[in-house]
Amino acid sequence: MATSRVAVKVKGKASKGSKSSNEQSTIQVFKEWTTWTVKKAKVVVHYGFIPAVIIIGMNSEPKPHLSQLLSPV
Repeated sequence: MATSRVAVKVKGKASKGSKSSNEQSTIQVFKEWTTWTVKKAKVVVHYGFIPAVIIIGMNSEPKPHLSQLLSPV
């Protein structure tokens, strides 16, 4: 049974000072990981900010009731 190989095409022209394929893939993985992390952090901050403010407010002195904490006055 013959094994098949997957060909990897690299975009752009290879020049004298170009980075190796391994370095490029490492950079690409880092960029993808960073993008994924930032997207997840954005969701966590979006949904966690108000509960965090309420929890911090409830643990402060003097201890307010939830209605006092949420009222604008």
